[in-house]
Amino acid sequence: MTHPALGVRALDLAAPATFVENDVHEFWRAVRADSPVFWHEPMGRNPGFWVVSRHQDIQSLLHHEALSSARGNVLDVVLRGDDSAGGSMVAVTDPPRHRPLRNLIWSAFTPRVLGSVVEKVRERTGALITKVVELDTFDFATEVAEQVPMTTICDLLSIPAADRADLLRWNKMALSSDHADSDEFEALGARNEIVLYFMELAALRRASPGDDVISTLAAARVEGELLTEAELAVNCYSLILGGDETSRVSAISAVLALMENPDQWDALRDGTVSFESAVEEVLRWSSPAMHLARTAKADFTIDGHEVREGDIVTLWTISGNNDEAVFDEPRRFTLSRSPNKHLSFGHGPHFCLGAYLGRAELSALLRALVAKVGRMEPRGAPRPIYSNFLNGYKSLPVRFQGR
Repeated sequence: MTHPALGVRALDLAAPATFVENDVHEFWRAVRADSPVFWHEPMGRNPGFWVVSRHQDIQSLLHHEALSSARGNVLDVVLRGDDSAGGSMVAVTDPPRHRPLRNLIWSAFTPRVLGSVVEKVRERTGALITKVVELDTFDFATEVAEQVPMTTICDLLSIPAADRADLLRWNKMALSSDHADSDEFEALGARNEIVLYFMELAALRRASPGDDVISTLAAARVEGELLTEAELAVNCYSLILGGDETSRVSAISAVLALMENPDQWDALRDGTVSFESAVEEVLRWSSPAMHLARTAKADFTIDGHEVREGDIVTLWTISGNNDEAVFDEPRRFTLSRSPNKHLSFGHGPHFCLGAYLGRAELSALLRALVAKVGRMEPRGAPRPIYSNFLNGYKSLPVRFQGR
């Protein structure tokens, strides 16, 4: 099968540079129209995989019993083979173990537990915006967006302050890079550093427990058994990875979109749109995680295509979030958009555990901007991150003028 307009096979969706050097939204628009499900041919050392682009199909497949997360849920990982955390990390665990493990992790992320954490998020975000207002030029990514999510997750896990800079540095390397020709072993090394760090911390907390989340997880039982230190480590890694990366790039995209759409900034400031609605549109617009990967554990059919057991299936939420069949004028940034059934937190059994906290962080940012900033001005081109998973920017030079 060929794509008549673009030659779908000419774009390597496993290559991070693809998403910086091409108009990906135009690409996905054409794919949805002409080849909504297609087989991505093997390129270089990578095997082939299925690509699914429509909202309806993605949502349906996120519930499909024939698809497994255990081999990994990110393209980079499944292309190399099995995820070493499969069956241990909640995000890459299948039933029947998935539900009790998810329930245990979820106990740390309920709105009741997060009440005091969210209050700190609001205070921290307000203080950061107050600090940068009226600076001549600053990088919103480093001065604000990087500071809130990682600090929040580290607070939740009671990570020592002296260790947080290293965790942020490793985390930024784990799924993305600053340059096009990054070494895949850098990312793998960063992931290993995070896991090793948490294995050591889990051992310390198990030996001398406190009232933090890691100590709670260390004492809890899943199916009658304590989690091993390795299982504790990979689940803490998952919380750090999910809690930092997506919130950070969403915040950067929010400020960029508001500067590029001054009518929406005005609507937010004058109360024409609610903060709740604005948060959902930022999440849809930014689509921080571009895809979710699965592996077929049985044969099945999608849109007339025969998927075979063992095939890799990639669900491109960045495309689903811009599907014209679901969203009117999807490439228009519309803070009042309703309904807004985006897929930025996934759907179904693996719906993001950190969704409440992610929404709270974006809400705190938008509220602080409205309260303290009169005008936002770009002071240079944003610098994109190179990733086949994360969608966004690593640097955003701006100036904020106070109200």
